[in-house]
Amino acid sequence: MITGIVTEDGVPLIHISVGDCLWPAAIDTGFNGWLELSDSCRDLVNPLFLGRVDSELASGVKIEEDAFSVELPFDGDSVESEVTFVESDAILIGTALIANHHLEIDFPARTVNLERLE
Repeated sequence: MITGIVTEDGVPLIHISVGDCLWPAAIDTGFNGWLELSDSCRDLVNPLFLGRVDSELASGVKIEEDAFSVELPFDGDSVESEVTFVESDAILIGTALIANHHLEIDFPARTVNLERLE
């Protein structure tokens, strides 16, 4: 089980390992992709270019961006994930990465629990 917190501004946050360091990552239930990494992580993960993908942002704006395959540790396993890189310090976890997990967010208690389903 992975545990995390809900930040003071209401963001469900866990930590993931990227390049031998733990990084804060927001769980974005409106993002149906896998993972969005900061450009500063690119050299840490040995990305393999997959191609261009179309994405629709929360604002409804459609963009085209590069997608990569990256292998990362997640919840005790090595997971091959499709990632995009952005010029931001934020890391976003999409629902595709946690599709085999039960997600519990308790906003009043400010806790996050992510448990893998067998």
